Amino acid sequence: MIKDQEYLKSKASYCLDLAKKLGATDASVTVGNSISESVSFRNRVLDESNRSDSLAISIETYIGKKRSSISSSNLLDENLKTLISKCFETTKITPEDEFNSLPDKDLLAGEIKNLNLYDESHLENDKKIDYLRELEEVASIDKKIVNTESGFTENKSNFILANSDGFCNGYRSSSFSASCVTVAKDENSMERDYEFTSKCHLNDIIDPKNLGKIAAEQTIKKLSPKKIGSDKISIIFDKRIAKGLLSSFASAISSSAIARGTSFLKDKIDQQIFSSSINIFDKPDLVKGMGSQCFDSEGVKSEALKLVERGFLKEYLVDTYNGKKLNIKSNGRSGGSTNLYFENGQISFEELLKIHSRSLYITETIGHGTNLVTGDYSVGANGFLVENGELKYPVSEITIAGNFNDMFKSITLANDLDFKYSVNSPTMMIEGMTVAGKWATFV
Repeated sequence: MIKDQEYLKSKASYCLDLAKKLGATDASVTVGNSISESVSFRNRVLDESNRSDSLAISIETYIGKKRSSISSSNLLDENLKTLISKCFETTKITPEDEFNSLPDKDLLAGEIKNLNLYDESHLENDKKIDYLRELEEVASIDKKIVNTESGFTENKSNFILANSDGFCNGYRSSSFSASCVTVAKDENSMERDYEFTSKCHLNDIIDPKNLGKIAAEQTIKKLSPKKIGSDKISIIFDKRIAKGLLSSFASAISSSAIARGTSFLKDKIDQQIFSSSINIFDKPDLVKGMGSQCFDSEGVKSEALKLVERGFLKEYLVDTYNGKKLNIKSNGRSGGSTNLYFENGQISFEELLKIHSRSLYITETIGHGTNLVTGDYSVGANGFLVENGELKYPVSEITIAGNFNDMFKSITLANDLDFKYSVNSPTMMIEGMTVAGKWATFV
């Protein structure tokens, strides 16, 4: 069982009192407990079973504009005394930084909404094993599948955040996750793909038979890929890949990147950076949302943001420290985005495939080729050639490239958004990207 709120509060209060007695002008304490249980299979045989129980505390002390932090997994009172003393002594010799401070009191969260982020359910290991066994049996039905790996993880956590301004709150959360990786082989190639499910509540995860079936089918489709040549062509990004582009956007509008001047979106507030059809939201209050939170890691209330409206950038993701550098109030995004997503487009996935007589549908990217300073984007990729709305054949060993300044203004979205992760996107098409392949022209 995870530690209850009262226990965590008592440890946080103990540390705050000690810090103030030593002479700290301000202090902040986070105490958390998490329990994780996981089971993994390989080729329909139990591979591993693990359990971890983590109890940790993180302490920040301030002396005016001086700040330092320390953390430990030992919550015995004697250790906490030593820990806080060390933190305080370190703070004394730390250089001042005019932007160091606790969050403004008026921004701290008051009422804590019940977002239904915690499920009391517990799946015993034998039931986890049954789930994975059933998953891998289905995934292995086709003889082209030569290898399977799967895992099931259950996580329960609880935390308290408290500071010397009187804030003291926290909440429990849970997650149940399962994954299946399959490897397929034919006379021409060996390919790999996966499927994944993760939810706050056990009953919401994908059925094991369906999960295994999807993973196998996606992998088999990739067999015997062909090479294509270099050209400019419209790229259709699978939802799994499109969400990665949205994550890059989130990194580019983080207040830390803006304050450092290391983002191509610096000084772009109220400027059009996407096509006029694009709206982007970040909503921390989605019930059962994988990125939902009542407040950020500083205690600042997290409210829904419309980051992009009709293509115009309206907000950065702002924490306290970098917000003060930029003279912008924190909007509860210390730690980044929450439930970030593109609003649905107006056309179906099938209609998106038919916009051009020929395009590429990308289902996998390889490497990290994003430069947030310049906006340049270049990654290895695999996927499918699309002709007249149909997936004609798989392609591999290509590189796709562009610049976000151009790419963002050339996006068309399908209407197939679903909330599987903390960052989600419908299927996305971007016009006129550069593709580098094996041949000089398409074959």
